Amino acid sequence: MKLQFEKIEPEAGSSFRVIHLTEAETCRVFWHYHPEYEIVYIPHGNGQRRVGTNVSRYETGELVFIGPNLPHLNFSYGKAGQYDEIIVQMRDDFLGDSFLQKPELSHVRRLFERAHRGLAFGDETKQRVGPLLNELPAQPPFERMLTLLRVLQQLADAADMQPLHANGVRFDLNPKEQERISRVCQYVEQHYAQPIDVRAVADLVSLTVPAFCRYFKRMTNLTFTDFVNEYRVNQARRLLHSSRTVADVGYAVGFNNLSHFNKTFRAITGQTPSDYRKELVV
Repeated sequence: MKLQFEKIEPEAGSSFRVIHLTEAETCRVFWHYHPEYEIVYIPHGNGQRRVGTNVSRYETGELVFIGPNLPHLNFSYGKAGQYDEIIVQMRDDFLGDSFLQKPELSHVRRLFERAHRGLAFGDETKQRVGPLLNELPAQPPFERMLTLLRVLQQLADAADMQPLHANGVRFDLNPKEQERISRVCQYVEQHYAQPIDVRAVADLVSLTVPAFCRYFKRMTNLTFTDFVNEYRVNQARRLLHSSRTVADVGYAVGFNNLSHFNKTFRAITGQTPSDYRKELVV
């Protein structure tokens, strides 16, 4: 199974990302890594756990905290049908560069340091933290942030924490390829509102267009066009919280006509931009 890079964007109005899966996901990314920290909570059931060098099973639900760039297997891998999983993804500076340096967060800072090995928590912590994580998907942004801080504090003080990944073992993520993919992502972040020529991006990383397309698909399991469209749609979600018209939002994030914007937005999110906006005021 090839190791793949996953690009993660916080949702609109938030500095971190919360995902609630209610069905097993036939996910594009399986054995993967990303620079964000990740909390995974599965309330019940059993399945396969693969985090770094650790290959094992969870039997009565799962609660793990995974550090940045630590390869791990999608927890819904091999599942089918009804499924329940809450995922939280964040950078260590999601509340500012000096966030973890505050004296009140000394235990949380240590938790983030330990997370580089991947941490699994026992039933006692799952019972305490699980209800808080269950609240996150439906909470408004401010309450969600406060709840996440409570979750991090509970994890930091947990007595049933166990490291998963062997200490000192590092995966060869190929610094050259990491730097390459970072340059591509940065270019898209800076130019998504304009037409993006794949030739310019290929030149940026010193590859021919065919070689770049193969490389990008291998690294992300997405075509470059799909990646750009997903990035644009994520930016559109943010702008749809404003009073700008749907058409204006579409043009602002790089779609050259309203029909294309509507079609792409619906393909990625399952709803039109107008329907997405209506849900915001419910």
